[in-house]
Amino acid sequence: MDTNNLDNPVWQALSETHNSYAIEYDGVKFYNPEVCPFGGFTKIGKTKEAMESYSKICDDFFIVGNHPIKPSTLTLDKTVICDQMVLSQLNQPEYTHSIEKLTEQHIDELYELVWLVMPGYFKKRTFEMGDYYGIFIDNTLAAVTGERMQMNDYIEVSAVVTHPNHIRKGMAKQLVAYTSQRILEKNKIPILHVAQKNTGAIKLYEKLGFKSIRKMTWRHYVKNS
Repeated sequence: MDTNNLDNPVWQALSETHNSYAIEYDGVKFYNPEVCPFGGFTKIGKTKEAMESYSKICDDFFIVGNHPIKPSTLTLDKTVICDQMVLSQLNQPEYTHSIEKLTEQHIDELYELVWLVMPGYFKKRTFEMGDYYGIFIDNTLAAVTGERMQMNDYIEVSAVVTHPNHIRKGMAKQLVAYTSQRILEKNKIPILHVAQKNTGAIKLYEKLGFKSIRKMTWRHYVKNS
């Protein structure tokens, strides 16, 4: 499988499976900010005007991939370097927890869990981007994993989150494997992005059969006050 188009995953997703969420400014594409505040581009000369336009409807957002030309109205808040990983062959773990597909009635609980563990960009409408799966302990959502960016050939595994009270119980491993299996059943290939400093997660994904193929830069911009 050709992975060259994965060097611009946001733009690619918004050009393919997720095109209905695209807000485009002359070749620069952003997700609807109510769904996911991510952007990507192919025309660097158009990024300054595009980012300024998008910032009128979204106070902060990520540009994924190449370095854009930012307008003076925005500040680069942080840069995160991630390993982009692609599933080579899924190594199934032992499943010790029951996994359920989440429904709309779980959106609030999902949102609260993600923001507890990984606060930032997750929106309630992020749930629309794909399928989400969870593990419940005493009828409370304890861990979750889901699908985010989707392309013709790939689906991104994301929101790998476990409540602090339930870490080191194998939930993340089982949920990532389960989600990946569901993606494979859709005849697509699972990918994921993980901060390069998160070596523990990278090792976990490698054991499941993921391989790093490139570094991907996520630049977070905020509107000047």
